[in-house]
Amino acid sequence: MKQALLWIGFVVFIIGMLVLDLLVLQKKDHEIKVREALLWTLFWITLSLIFNVGIYFYMGFNYAMEFLTGYLIEKSLSVDNIFVFIIIFSYFGIPLRYQHKILFWGILGAIIMRAVFIFSGVAIIQRFHWTIYILGAFLVYVGIKMAFQKEKEIHPEKNLLLRGFNKVYPVDREYSGGKFFIKKAGRIVATPLFVVLIVVETTDIVFAVDSIPAILSITLHPFIVFTSNIFAILGLRALYFTVSGIMKLFVYLHYGLSLILVFVGVKMLISEYYKIPISMALSVVGGILVISIVMSLVLPPKKNTQ
Repeated sequence: MKQALLWIGFVVFIIGMLVLDLLVLQKKDHEIKVREALLWTLFWITLSLIFNVGIYFYMGFNYAMEFLTGYLIEKSLSVDNIFVFIIIFSYFGIPLRYQHKILFWGILGAIIMRAVFIFSGVAIIQRFHWTIYILGAFLVYVGIKMAFQKEKEIHPEKNLLLRGFNKVYPVDREYSGGKFFIKKAGRIVATPLFVVLIVVETTDIVFAVDSIPAILSITLHPFIVFTSNIFAILGLRALYFTVSGIMKLFVYLHYGLSLILVFVGVKMLISEYYKIPISMALSVVGGILVISIVMSLVLPPKKNTQ
């Protein structure tokens, strides 16, 4: 009964926040300035920390630490998502006033997909424990690959879902007041905004493949995994508009994220022999983030003057 009330309460909260966003905050398409985005970023972070305190009093210290560690990992990995979203919007030339709307519906789809990934992932690991080593090795591989990866390149024309959609459904080339579909020449056609939404949704599947195993290295408690992941996703839009204009300042954050993935991968690989305490995992993840951000500000790369 206790667990059921937790789930019901959280789902009602998420629905309420999404309805508030859709009916109030998105009532009119507008360009979100850095100040507004920063305030919303602080709002979501504060709300997440308040929720974390609630977990502490309702579920205990260990679960509260697991939530905080998982939230910090998912939040840091979401920065990598932002880089890709910026490239996607730039590629398609999406006006700033429409980007918030695309991210809203993209995040709604991401919540549904993450829920499926999380519950299936937890069930698989609990039933087949040896899969934790596969996930751990995968995270180490992704982390090392990320460290040596050059600037990300996005090729939407290679997106299989998008290519299939273009073959079976007509797409208009003009924007129409932020609408995803319009009626033209007597038939319903999709606008470029819907095409970009497809790219964003399918791209998030790739992000989920990286991030879900990372948080499963911290805890297998479904409620902690789901809530920490969802809180990180809900704050993604505000974080996007906050850092999109200043992301070039954090040049070493990319390496910090890759190191975090390697760390959580190793944590999974050695879990049978040594269980790293949550407090230590939280300290390592937080320390890596702080160091990478400070190094980006203190030791910026030298510009090529030639």
